[in-house]
Order: sequence, then C-alpha cells, then structure tokens
Amino acid sequence: MKVYPYKRLAGEVTFQVTSVRQEREGGYQHDLETWAFSAQERVVALHRVERDDWESVRLGISATLPAKELDAGPWSDVTALAVLTEKATNSRTTAVLKCGPSGLWTGHLRFWRSAYRSRAELTVVVVATVDAVRGRMVGEARDPWLVDLTARAPARQREMLVNQVDFNTGPEWLRPFRDAPWLVETSGDLPTVHLNAGFEGITELLDSSGGPLERAVRDMLAAQIATDVWTAVFHSAVSDLEVDEHGSPLWPGGWRDAVLRGMLADVLPDHSEADALREIHARRRESSGWNELQPRINYAAVRRAKVARNLGTAIRTLDVSQRGSKE
Repeated sequence: MKVYPYKRLAGEVTFQVTSVRQEREGGYQHDLETWAFSAQERVVALHRVERDDWESVRLGISATLPAKELDAGPWSDVTALAVLTEKATNSRTTAVLKCGPSGLWTGHLRFWRSAYRSRAELTVVVVATVDAVRGRMVGEARDPWLVDLTARAPARQREMLVNQVDFNTGPEWLRPFRDAPWLVETSGDLPTVHLNAGFEGITELLDSSGGPLERAVRDMLAAQIATDVWTAVFHSAVSDLEVDEHGSPLWPGGWRDAVLRGMLADVLPDHSEADALREIHARRRESSGWNELQPRINYAAVRRAKVARNLGTAIRTLDVSQRGSKE
C-alpha cells in the first residue's frame, strides 16, 4: 500500500479503448473491426490481424474522471494521460487526453511496434499541481487494458507465452545463450518460454505427434520445460512482493498471485495461505532458512509439471519398445 504526502482522488477513474488503427508510414492507415479489441476482456489483440506489416498502432481512448471531486479539491492544472508500458522491454508511451464539453476526456495514443515485444499494459493516470508542486499523480484507473502483440483474439486467459526464436539470429539479448535449448523470462506481464529454434530438433519434437515412444520423449521434454517455468515464476513472485505500511507482504495479483497460492501449499504445507506468505517473505528477505526451502520449491515445481506421470509413461513405453524389439 503506497502512502502519498498529499490529497488524491477518492472517486473512480475509468476508461475504454474506442478504436484501433494500424498504420504504416507512407503506406496505409487501417481501422480494425471491433472484434480485435474487447471491452469485456479489456484486451487489444494485434497478432496478424488484417495486415501483418504494420509499423505503429493508434489507440482511441475515452476516459471519465470524477468531475465534481476535481472541481472541489485542492488541485489545479489537471491533466489526464494515457500510459502504455511493458516491463519486458522497459518501454513507455504516453498521450495527453483532452476534456470535451461533455466532461469526457478523449485522445489517441500512438505506439511503435519496434518498441514493444509481447504484452503491454494500458492505463490512464491523472496528474495535477498540488500544494504548489506540479505533476503529482492524483489518480489512476483501477482496471488497465492489455495490448497484446502476440494474440489473435482479445482474451486474457493465458498462463504463459511461448516464443520460438533462433537464439543465433534473434534479439541481441538472447545471443549469449545460443547453446541453451530454452530460456524462461519472468519480467513481463506473463512468463515467457523462449524456445531456441536454432537448437536442432527441439521445436520439431515438441510439435510432433508420432509413435508412442516419440510422444513419451516429447512429453518428458515438455515436463522438464514446465519444471523450469514453475521454479522461475515462483522465485520471481516471491522476489517481487510488496508490503503494507506494517511491513506485511501483500498478495501480488495476476499470475504471480496464482503461482504463490498454488505452490505454497507444497512448499510450506503446515501453514495457512496467509502464514505461508509471511513465512516465505521473511525467509527470502532475511536469508535464514531460505536454502532449506529449495528442495520443497523444486518438489512443488515437479508436481505441477507432472514429471512423475510423464516419466512413468516414458519408462513403460521404453520397456514395451525394448521387449518388442527382442521378440
């Protein structure tokens, strides 16, 4: 819980995306149909919609601010800003919204495709002069939108992103890891598994639907990747915990919240959810007892990746294959 040394808006700030336009410099401007963005899901989906050669997108935005509170409060120079951010690339784009005669704040935010990688968060913030200090944030929309460059349909229900890319020729930051078959990245709004398409055979194996032995090997590989994912996302969720004014950890929300609630039952099975959160935060912060928890964290990750089931299937399939070859 953040504490501000000045008065902030108590009323709600809301906004909607009203239009989405794909653009290419010197080429075209193309307005997308409403199926490309969902007010219910609060998602804009931009992967291969209409045209795939777009360079920038212009989002039409309409926001409602608590006008009566703004008029009565100690604020001046009130400005509403649309803000698009992506943690994975540290990109940030802003646009000023203008207040019309009806009290509705509207405008367009234009962002460039080259600056963003996968999922960005769109929100509206209100800044004003308070106590003679300019540019203080006095309000923010509670329900952000997601702008998803990797989705074909505007839906939030995704557990992770899978990105197939050749580490030899892909983004510069992946090239030092060219010998790795995959990497797990947890800095974005969803965890991302980068599969190294330059690692011979890995993408073909994961996409295969061959005989029983090939499928067993495929499922074992997928279980190993899933183990790495669960381990990485758990450590990321624990390291990013915020605390309230008393120093107690807060549930993080989003996928990190789901990860912690799911895995803490195996990591600290004798604790309630709330006690487990406090205990894991204390051990992580003070390092006391943190190393002793690593086998439990690994166990929780292995369980969720269903390693035992896939390993058992692989062993039985191999045994049947070997016995068949001897007959």
